[in-house]
Amino acid sequence: MKKAADILESTRLDKELNYAEISHKTRIPIRYLEAFEKDSPAQFPAEPYCSLMVKEYAVALNLNPEEVLSLFRRDHEHQSSSSSSPRRGFGITPQLTYTIFIVLSLVLFSGYLLLEYIKYNRPPYLKVTWPEAKSKIIEIKGETDPESTVKINNDLVVVDLEGIFKKQIELSTPEAKIIVESRSPAGKTTVTEKIFK
Repeated sequence: MKKAADILESTRLDKELNYAEISHKTRIPIRYLEAFEKDSPAQFPAEPYCSLMVKEYAVALNLNPEEVLSLFRRDHEHQSSSSSSPRRGFGITPQLTYTIFIVLSLVLFSGYLLLEYIKYNRPPYLKVTWPEAKSKIIEIKGETDPESTVKINNDLVVVDLEGIFKKQIELSTPEAKIIVESRSPAGKTTVTEKIFK
């Protein structure tokens, strides 16, 4: 299969014409004539000038301009398609960025909801400092979640903003049982107890 570049070069040489003569006749710069014959697409002029110059060059050599132009386009398309193979790789596109943003937002929001659900449904933290029974009146101190309610022997106790509570209890019997209960807003309870002898 002959290329347009080969046809142009062989016809010019058969007619014993040089580039200067053809350039003078067609007003096509010599550098473009050389590029057409050497099939150097990097040196071709931009379209539509390229196609017009190839047709003009073919007319100057007494060739069929449409036939030469169709061969030239076929050759040029073949070269451009083989040299620029489809790019396979990872590229950041606006769609990818948007998708990543949406997925990340959903994951973070779901994680937040899960943590809040676990926090809401778990039993409250409760730590009680038990005093020694040296007298009939003892002071029970402790710590719990700030939003929890605390009862000591079924008596409601005030919990401050940091979750600290305290209450004085009178030991009425020789073996007094003290029960401390912390209840979360969800109704979960943590209970601790001690018997004072």
